[in-house]
Amino acid sequence: MSMRWRDTLLPRSLFGRVALILFFGLAVAHLLSFGLVIYERMQTSRAMMIAYVAQDVATSVAMLERMPMAERAGWIDRLNRPNYRYTLTGMTAAAPADNAFAQSLATALSSALGARYSPIVVPQTGARDPLQLRVGLKLSDGMPLAVDLLPPAMAISLWVPAILIAQLGVLAAFTWLAVRVATRPLSQLAHAADSLGPDLRAEPLPEDGPTEVARASTAFNAMRQRIADHLAERIQILAAISHDLQTPLTRMQLRIDLLDNNQLTAKLRDDLDMMQTLVKEGLAYARTAQETTEPAQSTDLHALLDSLVCDYADAGRPVRLAGHFARPIKTRPMALRRIVTNLTDNALNFAGAVEIAAEAEAPDRVVIAVRDRGPGIPADELTSVLQPFYRLEGSRNRETGGAGLGLAIAQQLAASLSGTLTLANRDGGGLEARLSLPLAT
Repeated sequence: MSMRWRDTLLPRSLFGRVALILFFGLAVAHLLSFGLVIYERMQTSRAMMIAYVAQDVATSVAMLERMPMAERAGWIDRLNRPNYRYTLTGMTAAAPADNAFAQSLATALSSALGARYSPIVVPQTGARDPLQLRVGLKLSDGMPLAVDLLPPAMAISLWVPAILIAQLGVLAAFTWLAVRVATRPLSQLAHAADSLGPDLRAEPLPEDGPTEVARASTAFNAMRQRIADHLAERIQILAAISHDLQTPLTRMQLRIDLLDNNQLTAKLRDDLDMMQTLVKEGLAYARTAQETTEPAQSTDLHALLDSLVCDYADAGRPVRLAGHFARPIKTRPMALRRIVTNLTDNALNFAGAVEIAAEAEAPDRVVIAVRDRGPGIPADELTSVLQPFYRLEGSRNRETGGAGLGLAIAQQLAASLSGTLTLANRDGGGLEARLSLPLAT
């Protein structure tokens, strides 16, 4: 079976696949056992029936032998049984039945009747079932006697199917329980990995349970701690470098003021301003990576965005709010405001006007879109610009694009809010930044 067909037929989850395979195997084994029991019971029932028929026919023949011929017809109906009937008729010319049941019946009859009689077992005329047989023999006075046998039926009580279904239900329940116990550590591991924020702060996995589970939990906790330590070290190095650069930059600024060459002074001031910007954004990025202590609270998203737009309007910046999102969300409002501010500032640097809109993406998610009609971003760099210190060399250069940390900070804050930030070029030109957030962080 190819991988495609296997993925189509089997459930997508490991829990579903293991449960289905395990239950199917147990159910097949159980049904085979049940079938073997029924088959063995049927064989035993047939053997008992053959022995009983042989003894009953021998007894009936002995009774008929002691009766006058004129009285035999009146007694023949009294000898009938539910599974076979006696008739005082001769045999039709037919080949003896050759199945195992007929041969066993003939052997048993010969043994029970003795050598005096020669019973013949043939198929009944027009019978479709090979077990629908007729036994023919002659009494000592030459009168023919036939015994017509009905096919032996296997009687099954009405409660047997109910018990079988109940047993399959018990198998299904214990299969579900066993697979759930076996796969729960994997689910906990996946949940722990998904719940890690940018700061890698999360409750450690419990290091108990079976040996393999405990080892996996221990390894995951150690890996998370190593990554967190490494990330914290990088952030501390960035913050320390950015902070320490401020002192020499300040001294350079004072020394520039003492220069008499105005043209050289202007160029040096531009370089210092650029370096100051890099230092400030480096510190901002470091603080963003470390500050995740703001508590989540119910927030009126429309009011937050409207106040932000009003701030831009007061500063004379062309920013407008489209639509109205009435539902409150539970999030960290200061972090959310900083994300939208960074996206809006980034759009204002390359476009004449910016539009902000909030709309429902799913019953439990909202999307905040920041749209502009600027030059956009090459499609192959839409993901790269979200990385720290990445700048485009085209229209979004150093003079207009800053140090390349605005989008990186927005991306990092979005992850801390359990959200996602994506960029896409708009039809007709421009860029759209889409911040997708859960209604409850």
